[in-house]
Amino acid sequence: MQKVGKHFVLVHGACHGAWCWYKVTTLLKSAGHKVTALDLAACGIHPKQVHELRTLSDYFEPLVKFMASLPLEEKVILVGHSMGGFSISAAVERFPEKVSTAVFCTAFMPSPDLRPLTLVEEYSRRLDSYMDSTYAFDDANNLPTSLLFGPNFMASKLYQLSPPEDLTLAVLLARPHPLYSDLEMLNEAKSVTKEKYGLVRRVYIVCDQDNILKEDLQRWMIEKCPTDEVKLISGSDHMVMFSKPKELCSCLLEIAYKYT
Repeated sequence: MQKVGKHFVLVHGACHGAWCWYKVTTLLKSAGHKVTALDLAACGIHPKQVHELRTLSDYFEPLVKFMASLPLEEKVILVGHSMGGFSISAAVERFPEKVSTAVFCTAFMPSPDLRPLTLVEEYSRRLDSYMDSTYAFDDANNLPTSLLFGPNFMASKLYQLSPPEDLTLAVLLARPHPLYSDLEMLNEAKSVTKEKYGLVRRVYIVCDQDNILKEDLQRWMIEKCPTDEVKLISGSDHMVMFSKPKELCSCLLEIAYKYT
């Protein structure tokens, strides 16, 4: 019996865009599936500029609009990478009936018992530095409002096992990521709930050579927020879609057929 094609929705992390999924998108489409790789606001080729984003809701808006546009009977597999974990969590909380599975790929994963701000604080506590990354200051409070990853930071922390041409692509295409104060995070990034978010199956994909969202932090999130399944991609850096695209595609296909 022929397997019915699934619909994957791929959500990027900080400073990246839909372009970072080009290998995985090609593999999934070649296997007969529908793929939507989205640019969040002020990312990729999205027309907004980072200084125009005032809230996290502004940043998530393209994903929320897309989810709202789906037919009632259609369910998608939501895949979030890195900071994209926050994005897909917000989408799951708002549209649980439209998500068959939420996949966190070396991503931040909030839960009803683990607030986004707590995750960011734990990540920051473990972070060495952003090296040659640059901050922008666009408000009167003298607080940074955006962050752009530097080439050396990306080479050593994100892309150390990825093909060099993909690092070159990232350096050319990266755009600043919006930053918000702790108070704004508390007000905007409301905790997900058991009543909505808790209805959707979740799978975590661990990448064991990630130098920025390190394996111990990934495992810490999984321990605090157990998932339906944990998959491991060995030998992958943070940018698993570049360093191990075939392995990631295989994981996503296994997840899609098991949980839908």
